[in-house]
Amino acid sequence: MTVAGWMLAALAALMVPWTAYLFVVLPRTAPAAHFDLAWGGFDLALLVLLALTGWAAVRRRRWLAAAAGASAALLAADAWFDVVTAPTHGERWVALAMAVLVELPLAVVCGWLAVSGQDLVDRRLAMARPGRQVVDPVRHTPR
Repeated sequence: MTVAGWMLAALAALMVPWTAYLFVVLPRTAPAAHFDLAWGGFDLALLVLLALTGWAAVRRRRWLAAAAGASAALLAADAWFDVVTAPTHGERWVALAMAVLVELPLAVVCGWLAVSGQDLVDRRLAMARPGRQVVDPVRHTPR
């Protein structure tokens, strides 16, 4: 795990000059091919992830944390891109209101489920199998 952590940190550091370069050279506006497919596909992925997260939370599935984390990430990305790509001032305010009132609070809930939801799953599994010890998947120690 330590090697993976250091590799990710190094990759993040390497992205700093690339990101600065993009801010300097990319045009302020650009036409996008398949704009409808990009946004429709993104929203379809978000819909599927939210449904899976809800189902995993209700059924207390082991993969709840992964689905909830992915949902949180897509919700935050959706809020960001809706706001910064809004074509008019009025649409930007609507996107900002949606981000602040819907998308970001839901991302926080999904983030909470990603972090705390595994405890719910572990407790349910422990109750379903009395006498069986629940093991923390990261530290490999009993909970």
